[in-house]
Amino acid sequence: MPASAPSPRHALITGSTSGIGLGIACKLASDGHNIMLNGFGPADEIEATRAELERSYGVKVAYNGADLTKPDQIEALIADTRQKLGGLDILVNNAGIQHVSPIESFPPEKWDMIIALNLSSAFHTIRLSFEDMKANGFGRIINIASAHALVASPFKSAYVAAKHGIAGLTKTVALEGAAHGVTCNAICPGYVLTPLVEKQIPDTAKARGITEEEVIRDVLLAAQPTKKFVSTDEVAALAAFLASDMAASITGSLQAIDGGWTSQ
Repeated sequence: MPASAPSPRHALITGSTSGIGLGIACKLASDGHNIMLNGFGPADEIEATRAELERSYGVKVAYNGADLTKPDQIEALIADTRQKLGGLDILVNNAGIQHVSPIESFPPEKWDMIIALNLSSAFHTIRLSFEDMKANGFGRIINIASAHALVASPFKSAYVAAKHGIAGLTKTVALEGAAHGVTCNAICPGYVLTPLVEKQIPDTAKARGITEEEVIRDVLLAAQPTKKFVSTDEVAALAAFLASDMAASITGSLQAIDGGWTSQ
């Protein structure tokens, strides 16, 4: 008799209504996993995306619009994921924001928000899901970091600090989960042309006193020897592998996918 199909895993991807997060959600759904979407955007567009994923791949797809700067909403998101999907096996911490400004004029409220969303929210989602993953003997935690978890750039103090923090959090959680079948890895993309990157182009142009075209050519892609943006599909494929059974021995790693940027 042919082997029965494996049971689907249950995946929460934060910040998954657009960009990298949506790409990962689509890929995991295509692999047969149930999905909890999270993020902001027009309600009708989010519902259309949710319904299309469910229809296309025959999996459960739910949505929760929790604001991840608020720990109580994160707690409700984790509970909602367990209730609607039946569990939480794969956690992808992707939600993030950016602000570009010289350190002396960096708004403190922007610092607080970036640290809350880009770093602290990952701590909260992990702490709230880790015990169940350990008890189940399986868990995949994937933190979407950045090349800025490995190197720095000017005018991005909060973002670079948060992503370096994600790198340390990833390694610590990997050590705590290693004996329990729970892996934790970080993906460190170079520049991907997402809405987050598109929004920072004019800010970077203003901070550096150059044109937006020069930002793309001389700032963003100058860092990547390939001179190409990393694609969302490439990041999603790597995330899907790290979520798979075959990645059981990969943990605590910072996976650069940056066109050679951090090799220099």
